[in-house]
Amino acid sequence: MLWSLVKILAFVGAVMAATFGATMLLEMEGSATIDIGGQAASFSVIEMAIGLIILVALVWLVSKLVGLAVAAFKFLNGDETAISRYFSRNRERKGYEALSEGMLALASGEGRLAMAKANRAEKFLERPELTNLLTAQAAELAGDRKTAELTYRKLLANDKTRFVGVRGIMKQKLQDGDTDTALLLAQKAFAIKPKHVETQDTLLRLQAEKSDWKGARETLTAKLKTGQLPRNVHRRRDAVLALSEAKGVFAEGATLEAQEAAIEANRMSPDLVPAAVMAAQSHVNKNADRAATRVIKKAWDIAPHPDLAAAFAAIAPHEDPAVRLKRFGALTKAHPDHPETRMLLAELNLAAEDFPEARRAITELVAQDPTARSLTIMAAIERGEGSTDAVVRGWLSKALIATRGPQWICDNCQHIHPAWVPVCVNCSGFDTLAWREPPKGEVAMPAGVEMLPLIVGKIEPSKDTTDVEILEAEVVNNEIAIATDNNDEK
Repeated sequence: MLWSLVKILAFVGAVMAATFGATMLLEMEGSATIDIGGQAASFSVIEMAIGLIILVALVWLVSKLVGLAVAAFKFLNGDETAISRYFSRNRERKGYEALSEGMLALASGEGRLAMAKANRAEKFLERPELTNLLTAQAAELAGDRKTAELTYRKLLANDKTRFVGVRGIMKQKLQDGDTDTALLLAQKAFAIKPKHVETQDTLLRLQAEKSDWKGARETLTAKLKTGQLPRNVHRRRDAVLALSEAKGVFAEGATLEAQEAAIEANRMSPDLVPAAVMAAQSHVNKNADRAATRVIKKAWDIAPHPDLAAAFAAIAPHEDPAVRLKRFGALTKAHPDHPETRMLLAELNLAAEDFPEARRAITELVAQDPTARSLTIMAAIERGEGSTDAVVRGWLSKALIATRGPQWICDNCQHIHPAWVPVCVNCSGFDTLAWREPPKGEVAMPAGVEMLPLIVGKIEPSKDTTDVEILEAEVVNNEIAIATDNNDEK
């Protein structure tokens, strides 16, 4: 409002000043005479003022016409001028309009339309760093992989777009299953942009798949330095990589380097069961049984595991069963109610032929959470106590349809592995295996039951097969009767 008032006052002031000036010129006396070649012309003051204004206007107009002529000449000569800039802005407007339409088509899933818009944008803009990227992505969407790859290769020529080109070709190689080439491209992409999270993850996964544990540890350290990985997660995964590297050296022979690597992996992550097992083995190779015991006990205190029990037994493989039972007290005192502890106690007492104690250790577990392993142990106890073959077969039959208990299961794809591995064999996930119960409905395989005769002796066929058949028939009839009663109650 105030600004409008100021403009009005300024306009009124200008009009008043012009009026005052014109009045002054009209009132002024005198004239000017111009004599050219004997021709004289007289002008009043006001006429001279008007003539001066007209002269200035003519000079301005002539200068503009001359400038226009010069600009036209430069335009025809190919130089940059206002005219060329006008046409350039027009082309640029059309190019960016086509580019935006292509991006919308790409987002809408119209690959062919996006490619056409990208070509139109390139025609007007002549900026391949923008249009080639759209063309490559549109070609991938349309299924034209050849055009996409050729376009990505064009991006390699420009420093600004080289990373995009390398990444695009790398993703194509991954889709084709060419992991060797993809690994090389991932290394190049990582060298260009070491802080790129997706590139770090891809490179780490490929290095783990190729068992390049040293390179994977370097990539993992880079993730830590760039702040993309929490320090505790880094320690865990670095321990996994160190363990994998140690296992590779162990396969060639239990050298000092392998032993130290295994011990280092266990130090970084004491809860990693395979690392604890290998570290204990390394200590045993050095005749450091106390150190091996300490490693196993520390891991067992975190979470009991059958591999830890096996490694603990390997510390003194030839000891008497009674002595072993006493030595294992260092483990069984921790987590006494854990299922693994209960089954371990039962197995130790089985080996010592203390069948009543073995039964006491596992009876509650069999009743509450039966697994193939616990039921097989129960069958061994029955055999040791002299039960009939029918009773033993009954426990084994239950074991065949019981759950397998905790297994090494991938958290990503739920694939079950017979042993721990750093990379899932199904989905290639790194450090995704966890020791836990399999999904419901998973049944035990008979491989474990086949080992039972080695523990309790071969099951001989009953001499009186008629009695066995009668016993089995009675069991079946009782089960049918119970099921019928339950249905009646419902």
